[in-house]
Amino acid sequence: MLTVDLVHARRRAGELRLVAFDAPARARAEVLAGQILEAVRAHVGRTREELDAAIDGIDVEARDHRLKAGLAKLVEDRCEFDASDDVDPEELRHDVFSRASAARAELEDGAHFDREALLDAVAQERQTSREAIERALFSDLRSAHKLLAVDAPGAKTLVASYERAQAQAVLLRAVSVRVDVRCASAGALRAFFRRLKFLRLLHTIEKTDEGHRVVIDGPFSLFESVTKYGLQLAMVLPALDACDAWKLEASIRWGKERTPLTFRLEGGAGVEEAEPALPDELETLVRTFSALGTPWTVSPSTAILELPGVGLCVPDLVFERTRDGEREAVHLEAMGYWSRAAVWKRIELVQAGLAQHILFAVSSRLRVSEDVLGEDLPSALYVYKGAMNARTIAERLERLMSPREDR
Repeated sequence: MLTVDLVHARRRAGELRLVAFDAPARARAEVLAGQILEAVRAHVGRTREELDAAIDGIDVEARDHRLKAGLAKLVEDRCEFDASDDVDPEELRHDVFSRASAARAELEDGAHFDREALLDAVAQERQTSREAIERALFSDLRSAHKLLAVDAPGAKTLVASYERAQAQAVLLRAVSVRVDVRCASAGALRAFFRRLKFLRLLHTIEKTDEGHRVVIDGPFSLFESVTKYGLQLAMVLPALDACDAWKLEASIRWGKERTPLTFRLEGGAGVEEAEPALPDELETLVRTFSALGTPWTVSPSTAILELPGVGLCVPDLVFERTRDGEREAVHLEAMGYWSRAAVWKRIELVQAGLAQHILFAVSSRLRVSEDVLGEDLPSALYVYKGAMNARTIAERLERLMSPREDR
Protein backbone atom coordinates (compact mmCIF):
# COMPACT_ATOMS: atom_id res chain seq x y z
CA MET A 1 0.00 0.00 0.00
CA LEU A 2 1.27 3.47 -0.84
CA THR A 3 1.31 6.38 1.60
CA VAL A 4 -0.34 9.63 0.51
CA ASP A 5 3.01 11.40 0.03
CA LEU A 6 3.76 8.99 -2.83
CA VAL A 7 0.61 9.89 -4.77
CA HIS A 8 1.13 11.93 -7.94
CA ALA A 9 -2.00 14.06 -8.16
CA ARG A 10 -3.10 17.60 -8.94
CA ARG A 11 -5.89 19.78 -7.62
CA ARG A 12 -8.20 21.32 -10.19
CA ALA A 13 -11.56 23.06 -9.71
CA GLY A 14 -12.26 21.40 -6.37
CA GLU A 15 -11.18 17.96 -7.55
CA LEU A 16 -8.15 15.79 -6.92
CA ARG A 17 -7.04 14.10 -10.12
CA LEU A 18 -4.37 11.44 -10.42
CA VAL A 19 -1.72 12.22 -13.02
CA ALA A 20 -2.13 9.51 -15.63
CA PHE A 21 0.77 8.02 -17.57
CA ASP A 22 1.11 9.05 -21.19
CA ALA A 23 2.96 6.63 -23.50
CA PRO A 24 6.50 7.97 -22.81
CA ALA A 25 5.87 8.14 -19.04
CA ARG A 26 4.55 4.58 -18.96
CA ALA A 27 7.60 3.38 -20.87
CA ARG A 28 9.91 5.10 -18.35
CA ALA A 29 7.91 3.62 -15.47
CA GLU A 30 8.18 0.10 -16.84
CA VAL A 31 11.95 0.45 -17.38
CA LEU A 32 12.33 1.77 -13.83
CA ALA A 33 10.13 -1.03 -12.45
CA GLY A 34 12.34 -3.58 -14.22
CA GLN A 35 15.48 -2.06 -12.69
CA ILE A 36 14.02 -2.15 -9.18
CA LEU A 37 12.84 -5.74 -9.59
CA GLU A 38 16.25 -6.79 -10.91
CA ALA A 39 17.97 -5.18 -7.91
CA VAL A 40 15.64 -6.91 -5.46
CA ARG A 41 16.11 -10.34 -7.04
CA ALA A 42 19.89 -9.85 -6.95
CA HIS A 43 19.83 -9.07 -3.21
CA VAL A 44 17.99 -12.13 -1.91
CA GLY A 45 20.14 -13.35 0.98
CA ARG A 46 21.60 -9.90 1.64
CA THR A 47 20.63 -7.18 4.10
CA ARG A 48 17.97 -4.54 3.77
CA GLU A 49 20.71 -1.90 4.02
CA GLU A 50 22.43 -3.35 0.97
CA LEU A 51 19.16 -3.53 -0.93
CA ASP A 52 18.27 0.08 -0.05
CA ALA A 53 21.69 1.20 -1.25
CA ALA A 54 21.21 -0.64 -4.56
CA ILE A 55 17.80 0.95 -5.15
CA ASP A 56 19.12 4.38 -4.14
CA GLY A 57 21.80 3.90 -6.78
CA ILE A 58 19.24 3.64 -9.59
CA ASP A 59 19.46 6.99 -11.35
CA VAL A 60 16.22 8.74 -12.37
CA GLU A 61 15.20 12.18 -13.49
CA ALA A 62 13.94 14.58 -10.83
CA ARG A 63 10.34 14.25 -12.05
CA ASP A 64 10.43 10.48 -11.41
CA HIS A 65 11.67 10.47 -7.80
CA ARG A 66 8.15 9.97 -6.41
CA LEU A 67 7.48 7.23 -8.96
CA LYS A 68 10.69 5.44 -7.99
CA ALA A 69 9.83 5.64 -4.28
CA GLY A 70 6.31 4.35 -4.94
CA LEU A 71 7.42 1.40 -7.05
CA ALA A 72 10.11 0.51 -4.48
CA LYS A 73 7.51 0.64 -1.68
CA LEU A 74 5.21 -1.76 -3.51
CA VAL A 75 8.08 -4.18 -4.17
CA GLU A 76 9.21 -3.96 -0.55
CA ASP A 77 5.67 -4.89 0.54
CA ARG A 78 6.14 -8.14 -1.41
CA CYS A 79 9.49 -8.92 0.22
CA GLU A 80 10.04 -11.25 3.14
CA PHE A 81 12.69 -10.04 5.56
CA ASP A 82 13.90 -11.76 8.68
CA ALA A 83 16.31 -11.02 11.49
CA SER A 84 18.55 -13.75 12.83
CA ASP A 85 16.78 -15.53 15.67
CA ASP A 86 19.71 -17.78 16.60
CA VAL A 87 20.68 -15.43 19.40
CA ASP A 88 19.17 -12.52 21.32
CA PRO A 89 20.95 -9.41 19.94
CA GLU A 90 20.36 -7.36 23.09
CA GLU A 91 21.81 -10.07 25.32
CA LEU A 92 24.75 -10.56 22.96
CA ARG A 93 25.52 -6.83 22.87
CA HIS A 94 25.42 -6.66 26.66
CA ASP A 95 27.84 -9.60 26.89
CA VAL A 96 30.27 -8.27 24.27
CA PHE A 97 30.23 -4.66 25.45
CA SER A 98 30.65 -5.66 29.10
CA ARG A 99 33.67 -7.79 28.22
CA ALA A 100 35.12 -5.01 26.06
CA SER A 101 34.70 -2.46 28.83
CA ALA A 102 36.40 -4.76 31.34
CA ALA A 103 39.22 -5.59 28.91
CA ARG A 104 39.92 -1.92 28.22
CA ALA A 105 40.02 -1.17 31.96
CA GLU A 106 42.76 -3.77 32.42
CA LEU A 107 44.94 -2.51 29.55
CA GLU A 108 48.30 -1.05 30.45
CA ASP A 109 49.18 2.39 29.11
CA GLY A 110 49.78 2.26 25.34
CA ALA A 111 48.44 -1.27 24.98
CA HIS A 112 46.14 -2.08 22.03
CA PHE A 113 42.63 -3.46 22.53
CA ASP A 114 42.28 -6.63 20.48
CA ARG A 115 38.68 -6.56 19.24
CA GLU A 116 39.05 -9.66 17.06
CA ALA A 117 40.41 -11.71 19.97
CA LEU A 118 37.47 -10.76 22.15
CA LEU A 119 34.95 -11.70 19.43
CA ASP A 120 36.82 -14.96 18.83
CA ALA A 121 36.50 -15.79 22.55
CA VAL A 122 32.75 -15.04 22.54
CA ALA A 123 32.29 -17.08 19.37
CA GLN A 124 34.20 -20.05 20.82
CA GLU A 125 32.05 -20.06 23.96
CA ARG A 126 28.90 -19.95 21.84
CA GLN A 127 30.20 -22.54 19.38
CA THR A 128 29.94 -20.29 16.35
CA SER A 129 32.18 -18.09 14.21
CA ARG A 130 33.39 -14.54 14.70
CA GLU A 131 31.55 -13.56 11.50
CA ALA A 132 28.27 -14.91 12.91
CA ILE A 133 28.77 -12.88 16.08
CA GLU A 134 29.44 -9.77 14.00
CA ARG A 135 26.19 -10.29 12.06
CA ALA A 136 24.13 -11.04 15.16
CA LEU A 137 25.27 -8.03 17.20
CA PHE A 138 22.84 -5.66 15.46
CA SER A 139 20.53 -8.12 13.69
CA ASP A 140 17.48 -6.57 15.38
CA LEU A 141 18.04 -3.31 13.54
CA ARG A 142 15.90 -2.80 10.44
CA SER A 143 18.90 -2.21 8.18
CA ALA A 144 20.39 -5.57 9.18
CA HIS A 145 17.33 -7.65 8.32
CA LYS A 146 18.03 -10.22 5.65
CA LEU A 147 15.97 -10.48 2.47
CA LEU A 148 14.72 -14.06 2.40
CA ALA A 149 12.43 -14.00 -0.65
CA VAL A 150 10.40 -11.73 -2.91
CA ASP A 151 7.11 -12.38 -4.71
CA ALA A 152 8.14 -10.28 -7.70
CA PRO A 153 5.62 -9.49 -10.45
CA GLY A 154 6.56 -8.40 -13.97
CA ALA A 155 7.40 -4.77 -14.65
CA LYS A 156 4.08 -4.05 -16.42
CA THR A 157 2.11 -5.64 -13.58
CA LEU A 158 4.04 -3.61 -11.02
CA VAL A 159 3.27 -0.36 -12.86
CA ALA A 160 -0.43 -1.30 -13.05
CA SER A 161 -0.35 -2.03 -9.31
CA TYR A 162 1.19 1.39 -8.73
CA GLU A 163 -1.70 3.06 -10.57
CA ARG A 164 -4.30 1.28 -8.43
CA ALA A 165 -2.29 1.81 -5.25
CA GLN A 166 -2.36 5.58 -5.82
CA ALA A 167 -6.15 5.54 -5.90
CA GLN A 168 -6.22 3.38 -2.78
CA ALA A 169 -3.95 5.84 -0.98
CA VAL A 170 -6.35 8.68 -1.84
CA LEU A 171 -9.18 6.76 -0.17
CA LEU A 172 -7.20 6.82 3.08
CA ARG A 173 -8.26 10.48 3.24
CA ALA A 174 -11.94 9.90 2.49
CA VAL A 175 -14.81 11.29 4.54
CA SER A 176 -17.39 9.39 2.48
CA VAL A 177 -17.46 7.32 -0.68
CA ARG A 178 -20.36 6.85 -3.06
CA VAL A 179 -20.19 4.02 -5.58
CA ASP A 180 -22.75 3.30 -8.28
CA VAL A 181 -22.36 -0.32 -9.37
CA ARG A 182 -23.91 -2.49 -12.05
CA CYS A 183 -23.53 -6.27 -12.03
CA ALA A 184 -24.93 -8.56 -14.69
CA SER A 185 -25.11 -11.56 -12.36
CA ALA A 186 -26.66 -11.86 -8.92
CA GLY A 187 -23.62 -13.84 -7.78
CA ALA A 188 -21.25 -10.97 -8.61
CA LEU A 189 -23.52 -8.52 -6.81
CA ARG A 190 -23.66 -10.71 -3.70
CA ALA A 191 -19.88 -11.15 -3.80
CA PHE A 192 -19.42 -7.39 -3.82
CA PHE A 193 -21.89 -6.80 -0.98
CA ARG A 194 -20.39 -9.61 1.07
CA ARG A 195 -16.92 -8.14 0.50
CA LEU A 196 -18.10 -4.83 1.94
CA LYS A 197 -19.32 -6.61 5.04
CA PHE A 198 -16.21 -8.77 5.28
CA LEU A 199 -14.13 -5.58 5.28
CA ARG A 200 -16.34 -4.23 8.09
CA LEU A 201 -17.15 -1.08 6.19
CA LEU A 202 -19.99 1.11 7.42
CA HIS A 203 -22.29 1.41 4.42
CA THR A 204 -25.82 1.73 3.11
CA ILE A 205 -27.18 0.26 -0.14
CA GLU A 206 -30.09 1.40 -2.26
CA LYS A 207 -31.50 0.28 -5.61
CA THR A 208 -31.19 2.64 -8.56
CA ASP A 209 -32.56 2.52 -12.11
CA GLU A 210 -29.29 1.12 -13.45
CA GLY A 211 -28.01 -0.90 -10.51
CA HIS A 212 -27.20 -0.12 -6.89
CA ARG A 213 -25.74 2.83 -5.04
CA VAL A 214 -23.47 2.14 -2.08
CA VAL A 215 -22.55 4.94 0.32
CA ILE A 216 -19.60 4.12 2.56
CA ASP A 217 -18.36 6.08 5.56
CA GLY A 218 -14.72 7.05 5.12
CA PRO A 219 -11.96 6.91 7.77
CA PHE A 220 -12.02 10.68 8.21
CA SER A 221 -15.65 10.51 9.29
CA LEU A 222 -14.59 8.50 12.35
CA PHE A 223 -12.98 9.51 15.62
CA GLU A 224 -10.80 6.43 16.05
CA SER A 225 -9.20 3.53 14.17
CA VAL A 226 -8.68 5.84 11.18
CA THR A 227 -5.63 4.00 9.83
CA LYS A 228 -7.06 0.48 10.11
CA TYR A 229 -10.43 1.48 8.68
CA GLY A 230 -8.76 3.40 5.87
CA LEU A 231 -6.79 0.35 4.81
CA GLN A 232 -10.01 -1.67 4.74
CA LEU A 233 -11.72 1.01 2.65
CA ALA A 234 -8.82 0.96 0.18
CA MET A 235 -9.63 -2.70 -0.49
CA VAL A 236 -12.96 -1.65 -2.03
CA LEU A 237 -11.18 -1.05 -5.34
CA PRO A 238 -10.15 -4.71 -5.87
CA ALA A 239 -13.65 -5.76 -4.77
CA LEU A 240 -15.16 -3.62 -7.55
CA ASP A 241 -13.55 -5.92 -10.11
CA ALA A 242 -16.57 -8.20 -9.65
CA CYS A 243 -18.84 -5.49 -11.09
CA ASP A 244 -19.44 -4.95 -14.79
CA ALA A 245 -19.40 -1.17 -14.41
CA TRP A 246 -18.85 1.23 -11.52
CA LYS A 247 -18.42 4.91 -10.79
CA LEU A 248 -16.88 6.09 -7.54
CA GLU A 249 -17.03 9.57 -6.04
CA ALA A 250 -15.23 10.28 -2.75
CA SER A 251 -15.24 13.35 -0.54
CA ILE A 252 -11.69 13.61 0.77
CA ARG A 253 -9.54 15.83 2.98
CA TRP A 254 -6.22 16.43 1.20
CA GLY A 255 -2.87 17.85 2.23
CA LYS A 256 -1.68 19.29 5.52
CA GLU A 257 -4.57 21.74 5.44
CA ARG A 258 -7.10 18.91 5.00
CA THR A 259 -8.65 20.76 2.06
CA PRO A 260 -12.07 19.36 1.04
CA LEU A 261 -11.85 17.91 -2.48
CA THR A 262 -13.73 15.44 -4.66
CA PHE A 263 -12.06 12.36 -6.10
CA ARG A 264 -13.64 10.37 -8.94
CA LEU A 265 -12.87 7.02 -10.52
CA GLU A 266 -14.72 4.63 -12.78
CA GLY A 267 -14.14 1.24 -14.31
CA GLY A 268 -15.56 -2.21 -14.80
CA ALA A 269 -14.15 -5.62 -15.42
CA GLY A 270 -16.87 -8.08 -14.53
CA VAL A 271 -14.31 -10.52 -13.14
CA GLU A 272 -16.33 -12.98 -11.08
CA GLU A 273 -14.80 -13.66 -7.69
CA ALA A 274 -15.70 -16.14 -5.01
CA GLU A 275 -17.73 -14.83 -2.12
CA PRO A 276 -15.41 -14.18 0.84
CA ALA A 277 -15.35 -16.42 3.87
CA LEU A 278 -17.43 -15.47 6.88
CA PRO A 279 -15.75 -13.31 9.52
CA ASP A 280 -14.33 -15.26 12.46
CA GLU A 281 -17.16 -14.38 14.86
CA LEU A 282 -19.76 -15.71 12.40
CA GLU A 283 -17.74 -18.87 11.71
CA THR A 284 -17.65 -19.45 15.47
CA LEU A 285 -21.39 -18.85 15.73
CA VAL A 286 -22.13 -21.35 12.93
CA ARG A 287 -19.97 -23.97 14.61
CA THR A 288 -21.38 -23.52 18.12
CA PHE A 289 -24.99 -23.28 16.91
CA SER A 290 -24.68 -26.46 14.86
CA ALA A 291 -23.41 -28.27 17.96
CA LEU A 292 -26.60 -27.43 19.88
CA GLY A 293 -28.62 -30.05 18.01
CA THR A 294 -31.69 -27.86 17.39
CA PRO A 295 -34.12 -28.47 14.51
CA TRP A 296 -32.57 -25.46 12.79
CA THR A 297 -29.76 -25.67 10.26
CA VAL A 298 -27.52 -22.67 9.69
CA SER A 299 -25.56 -21.65 6.60
CA PRO A 300 -24.25 -18.50 4.88
CA SER A 301 -27.08 -16.53 3.34
CA THR A 302 -27.10 -15.89 -0.42
CA ALA A 303 -30.15 -13.60 -0.31
CA ILE A 304 -30.48 -9.90 -1.02
CA LEU A 305 -33.62 -8.75 0.78
CA GLU A 306 -35.21 -5.68 -0.78
CA LEU A 307 -38.21 -3.48 -0.14
CA PRO A 308 -38.65 -1.52 -3.40
CA GLY A 309 -38.42 2.22 -2.93
CA VAL A 310 -37.20 1.89 0.65
CA GLY A 311 -33.94 -0.06 0.78
CA LEU A 312 -32.35 -3.45 1.10
CA CYS A 313 -30.12 -5.54 3.32
CA VAL A 314 -27.71 -8.41 2.75
CA PRO A 315 -28.00 -10.98 5.59
CA ASP A 316 -24.98 -12.96 6.77
CA LEU A 317 -26.65 -16.23 7.79
CA VAL A 318 -29.90 -18.08 7.27
CA PHE A 319 -31.46 -20.47 9.80
CA GLU A 320 -33.90 -23.00 8.31
CA ARG A 321 -36.18 -25.79 9.53
CA THR A 322 -39.24 -27.73 8.38
CA ARG A 323 -42.28 -27.68 10.66
CA ASP A 324 -45.62 -29.29 9.85
CA GLY A 325 -44.38 -29.80 6.31
CA GLU A 326 -43.63 -26.10 5.83
CA ARG A 327 -40.15 -24.59 5.38
CA GLU A 328 -39.35 -21.77 7.79
CA ALA A 329 -36.38 -19.44 7.44
CA VAL A 330 -34.95 -16.65 9.55
CA HIS A 331 -32.07 -14.55 8.31
CA LEU A 332 -29.44 -13.01 10.58
CA GLU A 333 -27.48 -9.84 9.92
CA ALA A 334 -24.61 -9.11 12.31
CA MET A 335 -24.23 -5.38 13.02
CA GLY A 336 -21.80 -5.46 15.91
CA TYR A 337 -19.31 -3.10 14.26
CA TRP A 338 -21.78 -0.82 12.47
CA SER A 339 -23.14 2.59 13.45
CA ARG A 340 -26.38 3.39 15.25
CA ALA A 341 -27.56 5.13 12.08
CA ALA A 342 -27.18 1.87 10.14
CA VAL A 343 -29.25 0.02 12.75
CA TRP A 344 -32.01 2.61 12.49
CA LYS A 345 -31.99 2.16 8.71
CA ARG A 346 -32.77 -1.53 9.28
CA ILE A 347 -35.49 -0.67 11.78
CA GLU A 348 -37.10 1.71 9.27
CA LEU A 349 -36.89 -0.98 6.59
CA VAL A 350 -38.81 -3.46 8.76
CA GLN A 351 -41.35 -0.89 9.90
CA ALA A 352 -41.94 0.09 6.25
CA GLY A 353 -42.99 -3.46 5.39
CA LEU A 354 -40.01 -5.79 4.78
CA ALA A 355 -41.76 -9.13 5.08
CA GLN A 356 -38.90 -11.61 5.60
CA HIS A 357 -38.00 -12.81 9.08
CA ILE A 358 -34.69 -11.25 10.12
CA LEU A 359 -32.82 -11.22 13.40
CA PHE A 360 -30.52 -8.19 13.58
CA ALA A 361 -27.63 -8.92 15.95
CA VAL A 362 -26.51 -5.59 17.40
CA SER A 363 -23.65 -4.91 19.78
CA SER A 364 -24.64 -3.26 23.05
CA ARG A 365 -21.97 -0.64 22.28
CA LEU A 366 -24.38 0.88 19.77
CA ARG A 367 -26.87 1.67 22.56
CA VAL A 368 -30.03 0.46 20.81
CA SER A 369 -32.90 -1.16 22.70
CA GLU A 370 -34.48 -4.41 21.53
CA ASP A 371 -37.88 -2.87 22.23
CA VAL A 372 -37.71 -0.52 19.22
CA LEU A 373 -38.99 -3.38 17.04
CA GLY A 374 -42.40 -4.41 18.33
CA GLU A 375 -43.45 -8.03 18.65
CA ASP A 376 -46.06 -7.57 15.92
CA LEU A 377 -43.27 -7.24 13.31
CA PRO A 378 -41.63 -10.14 11.42
CA SER A 379 -38.12 -9.15 12.52
CA ALA A 380 -36.38 -8.50 15.83
CA LEU A 381 -33.26 -7.06 17.40
CA TYR A 382 -30.86 -9.19 19.43
CA VAL A 383 -28.59 -6.97 21.51
CA TYR A 384 -25.52 -8.75 22.84
CA LYS A 385 -22.42 -7.96 24.86
CA GLY A 386 -19.03 -9.24 23.75
CA ALA A 387 -19.88 -12.14 21.43
CA MET A 388 -23.10 -13.54 19.98
CA ASN A 389 -24.44 -16.48 21.99
CA ALA A 390 -25.66 -19.48 19.96
CA ARG A 391 -28.13 -20.69 22.59
CA THR A 392 -29.68 -17.24 22.95
CA ILE A 393 -30.06 -17.01 19.19
CA ALA A 394 -31.81 -20.39 19.15
CA GLU A 395 -34.26 -19.04 21.74
CA ARG A 396 -34.82 -15.88 19.70
CA LEU A 397 -35.55 -17.94 16.58
CA GLU A 398 -38.25 -19.88 18.41
CA ARG A 399 -39.72 -16.70 19.81
CA LEU A 400 -39.70 -14.95 16.44
CA MET A 401 -41.48 -17.88 14.74
CA SER A 402 -44.02 -18.52 17.49
CA PRO A 403 -47.62 -17.27 17.13
CA ARG A 404 -47.85 -13.62 18.15
CA GLU A 405 -50.27 -14.34 20.97
CA ASP A 406 -47.67 -16.71 22.52
CA ARG A 407 -44.80 -14.21 22.46
